[in-house]
Amino acid sequence: MKQFRSILITGGAGFIGSHVVRRMVNHYPKTQIVNLDALTYAANLTLLSDCDHAPNYQFVKEDINHFEALKGLFTQYDFDAVIHLAAESHVDNSIKNPFAFAQTNIQGTLNLLEAARQHWGNHAKDQRFYHISTDEVFGSLGSKGYFTEATPYDPRSPYSASKASSDHLVRAYYHTYGLPVVLSNCSNNFGPGQHSEKLIPLMIKNIVAEKSLPVYGKGANIRDWLYVEDHAAAIDLILHQGKAGQTYALGGDNELKNIDLVNELIHRVDQKLNRPQGSSLQLIEFVTDRLGHDFRYAIDASKIKKELGWKATTSFDSGMNKTIDFYLNN
Repeated sequence: MKQFRSILITGGAGFIGSHVVRRMVNHYPKTQIVNLDALTYAANLTLLSDCDHAPNYQFVKEDINHFEALKGLFTQYDFDAVIHLAAESHVDNSIKNPFAFAQTNIQGTLNLLEAARQHWGNHAKDQRFYHISTDEVFGSLGSKGYFTEATPYDPRSPYSASKASSDHLVRAYYHTYGLPVVLSNCSNNFGPGQHSEKLIPLMIKNIVAEKSLPVYGKGANIRDWLYVEDHAAAIDLILHQGKAGQTYALGGDNELKNIDLVNELIHRVDQKLNRPQGSSLQLIEFVTDRLGHDFRYAIDASKIKKELGWKATTSFDSGMNKTIDFYLNN
């Protein structure tokens, strides 16, 4: 297994990033972990308050859109690994302001790739650039079938198009410059610390406040849900044992229609709040469907299971209870 001296984690104050940072700080005490985050609206440094005094942890407020600053950080910390999570990620926001998504997800990724290449040189061997992406780059599935690493790209939103573009840049740097990259495309994450604009925390918050629960269309769209700590474990494994140039698809084997997920949240939150069972069902409000709304995402994660021995280990029941308890207590 590879061992790294100094790891740069971009977007480490975000939802997934905070879980990855905490795991790396705790699992690799002899490795310098640098968390770079621009602290945009979706970031929350308090999620990492337990890491503040760890001797191997450092936070840097910076933006991946600032190329010269990135080069300076590579010189200062001599990173030999990058875990790139920083991204604009909310589809609705990408529909309203696609320029921000192109700037951060495409140009920002290019800045990071070039900073790494300039510091490591062409055909680096002992370093690793890990780019985290999404299953949304593959487009939309019908009622059958699964996304795999070989699924053709077919992005349908400005968000997924910007992530697809960044994926292509990462692979281009592998083929052109020999940059030692790995990629992963994951399904929808859930768990503690997710921003309230996302479906699960939004619904929990509104159930508690007895506000309307907006559901797109008829709620028939299907997503595969992966618990965030299982994702962090996969990222750890791919960074240290994944093969350069390879892509790994990550899923939780938890497919649910959006309306079924909302009903499940109502059932569990009402129960935890000692409300009459199902009393929050009346809060559901079907709203005009999202533009270009993908029907279904589902991942076949057999490659990483076979090659690296990873699989999601947190049951949907356990993960959902941890998630709800976090939001009720915060």
